[in-house]
Amino acid sequence: MYFLLGLIIGSFLNVVIHRLPEGRSVVAPRSQCGSCGKVLGVWELVPVVSYFLQRGRCRHCRAGLSWRYPAVEGLTGAVFWLLGRRFPLGGALVPFLVLAALLVAITFIDLDHYYIPDKLLAVGAAAWVVLRAAVPFIEFERAMLGAALAFALMLIIYLLARGGMGFGDVKLAALLGLYLGPAPVILALLLSFIVGAAAGILLMVLKLKGRKDMLPLGPFLALGTFFTMLWGPAILLWYTGIIGM
Repeated sequence: MYFLLGLIIGSFLNVVIHRLPEGRSVVAPRSQCGSCGKVLGVWELVPVVSYFLQRGRCRHCRAGLSWRYPAVEGLTGAVFWLLGRRFPLGGALVPFLVLAALLVAITFIDLDHYYIPDKLLAVGAAAWVVLRAAVPFIEFERAMLGAALAFALMLIIYLLARGGMGFGDVKLAALLGLYLGPAPVILALLLSFIVGAAAGILLMVLKLKGRKDMLPLGPFLALGTFFTMLWGPAILLWYTGIIGM
């Protein structure tokens, strides 16, 4: 059920990823082919399935369709499925599903445009207020401490980086702190920097990026957060066991 829900949400996220950076509405007009402008029918919008049935091409003009569409849908479905297995219905599950959806959109927008839209961060903050009122999944004090701590740490890095990191990453870290709390958000930031550094080194080894080329941090913050939501306690237990705490 969660996988199917994720596929549906992922289909909508494709619209957000494509339209939001252009300043267009994400609810109107209806989806259409980017090449011929033909409005897509219901069967052409079935997540993942329609892409492969059409062999990655528009049914009307036969123009190629981006692999991003099924990738976003499949990724969202997989993340929703994992979270649904990890958490029971109630508690942190719905807030984490909302956060995961936002992070998928942020990931692909940051990859394409090297910025994180304030509108998505505002939606995440507003959703946190509503969700916490409905399901107090995190104590208010822990959430505020997590947001403040993440913001402060990322602000220091931002100032030291001198343009090597966008301020959107600082604001995103604060949002993550709201949802995760102090200890988990620190773990999420640490994991994101580790994975980001490893990816940067690999890209340089493969000569796909140079030392001075920018690498968006948003996708790695999202990845670190996914790891923390799914396996945070196990990672912390493993780490404390290694250092003998």
